[in-house]
Amino acid sequence: MTVANQITLVRIALIPVFVTLAIYYGESVFEPPRQPELRWWAIGVFLLASVSDGLDGWVARRFNQRTRLGTILDPIADKGLLLSALLVLTFGHWEVRFPLWFPILVLARDAIIILGCVVLQFLNGDVRVRPSWLGKFATVFQMAAITWVMLQLTVPPPSYVIAIAGVFTALSFIGYFIAGIRQIGESDKGKAKGTGSGP
Repeated sequence: MTVANQITLVRIALIPVFVTLAIYYGESVFEPPRQPELRWWAIGVFLLASVSDGLDGWVARRFNQRTRLGTILDPIADKGLLLSALLVLTFGHWEVRFPLWFPILVLARDAIIILGCVVLQFLNGDVRVRPSWLGKFATVFQMAAITWVMLQLTVPPPSYVIAIAGVFTALSFIGYFIAGIRQIGESDKGKAKGTGSGP
């Protein structure tokens, strides 16, 4: 249990704290009196968890604390925070909310990517998943959209930021899909060469 992994566990523990604060704030909007301090507490916890994402990675690299456990916990923390925020800000009673299509798009993309990895593992016995620049842009704009909704920013309108995040999310899925097809093609070529080679 390295320091980097401990930071990641703290980040995971902050997720239910953020969700609870966000839900209670939404309820105060739905049934006044409104409690704006809950919104700011929710934003603070979300930002703390987001910043700790970079911190645990820096600690792991700086002090050579990369572990197998860390490679499992880190994406759980990342996706857990992101998806929790999307769901709360879609189905909660905040003044500004996500349209239903956006969390469906994000969840569908992630589910299909996971399914694709399982298929590749079954067909090839190996999966090579490398973060793409489209995927990184998608994550950046998803986080930006969450920030816009929570802070109730109006310039540019949240719908614009959400639309841009949706476009990059869809493009990143297409990119990963093409990469998966290429891996299957490369595996088939390798098997064909192996079969064709004689003694």
